[in-house]
Amino acid sequence: MLDTIVGIVTFIGAALSHLITNIALAFYNLGYALSHPSLWLDWSDKKAVMRTIYYGASSELFFVVLTIFLIITVIGFWNNRFMWGCVRALEGFANGVGRFFAWAGLLMVLQQIVIVFVQRIFAQATITFGFGTALTFDVSWWSEELKFYNALVVTLCATYTFVQGGHVRVDLVYSAVSYRTKRIIDMVGSIVLMMPAAILTYMYGWFFMWRHLVVPKPSASDTLERLLLKSRALRWNVETIGFSPNGFNAYFLFKVLLVVFTVMVLLQAVAFFYRSYLELKEGPESEGKYLDKDLLGDEDAELVANIH
Repeated sequence: MLDTIVGIVTFIGAALSHLITNIALAFYNLGYALSHPSLWLDWSDKKAVMRTIYYGASSELFFVVLTIFLIITVIGFWNNRFMWGCVRALEGFANGVGRFFAWAGLLMVLQQIVIVFVQRIFAQATITFGFGTALTFDVSWWSEELKFYNALVVTLCATYTFVQGGHVRVDLVYSAVSYRTKRIIDMVGSIVLMMPAAILTYMYGWFFMWRHLVVPKPSASDTLERLLLKSRALRWNVETIGFSPNGFNAYFLFKVLLVVFTVMVLLQAVAFFYRSYLELKEGPESEGKYLDKDLLGDEDAELVANIH
């Protein structure tokens, strides 16, 4: 029994030491990266590309992000107005991106109508779009491109839908608990579920994306030294293979969207944690404070009635 307790204490001590050491190194790593941008931004140098690939999903980046989150959180605990500012900025970013790319749904419908007319009525095999230097592709290319519009809506409007409260929520106990318990559940959920899921998806998505952009294909298990050795044979090999001979051939964009999606989810998890904490601290009267929600139909009428 004593040996077990000693082992647990030793493990916890080692974990805390590792955490503190990496948080301390995060300041150096961030400063070094910002003061030496050519080491990872000058993509004319093949080694810089490999450094970007490695550090883009590295433990060094994780602890830099964690340290920034901890610093902002501590400042926010001390100054709630600052934390509310972070919430409004992050939710405003999600709303802005979502509202813009939601128009891809309309574009998808209009393009589908054009495809039907061109293919069924005019019996043409290609569609030309643009002015000056026009784009001419087979009808099947434009038809398969509709998947990309759908991906834009799904990935870039997900956090917008979350802010608007539009996601389906499986409720087993949430509606029956008190206001404070709800806020605690939201805080724990954002830290324990939302953030880890976003981080894990990002780590897989990051290397999945680069494996369709360059060769030799990088791996998550590659060390920096191994990637730098691979840089000697590095060349761009952007994925252009479609599901059909004349079909949409830019499927690498879906991999890029996956990475962008996970970053936006992570940012929204931070915003949700901050909002839940502030609403817990300030009480029920702060529920929905500064929340920029779209109002439609009866909600608009009710809002106007409340104002008057």
